[in-house]
Amino acid sequence: MTTHSETKTLPYTAQQMYDLVADVEDYPKFLPWCAAARVRSVTPEGNASVMLADLVISFKVFREKFGSRVTLFPEDMRIDTEYLDGPFRYLKSNWAFHDIEGGCEVSFFVDFEFKNTMLQRIIGLVFNEAMQRIVRAFERRAKELYG
Repeated sequence: MTTHSETKTLPYTAQQMYDLVADVEDYPKFLPWCAAARVRSVTPEGNASVMLADLVISFKVFREKFGSRVTLFPEDMRIDTEYLDGPFRYLKSNWAFHDIEGGCEVSFFVDFEFKNTMLQRIIGLVFNEAMQRIVRAFERRAKELYG
């Protein structure tokens, strides 16, 4: 099991950050190691929308596609992701956004494990750095869009 959680205060609105994270199709423009993204479908489900999406992750010789079920809760400013298929044994992530004075608080959590034990060991060595780079990429993108 590999987990990472982080909470940041950013000078943007919760709505802006929610919109940025929910825009999965734009991930290849700014996320490290994200080579491609495709939204298969978006279906309303009560107060949420469920997006089925594929991401292609490319890192050195490793290139894998995986599918996710992304549940968007616009009223709660929350995004939950569950793994559907690909190289993971499991993957779950959560984003939460809260307006505060002067900006918003962004909370991110991810928990995953690769099926391939060797790949899991390799990722384990650089995991925290990789997760921090991903979070920083969202911060830079927000600055480009809103800043």
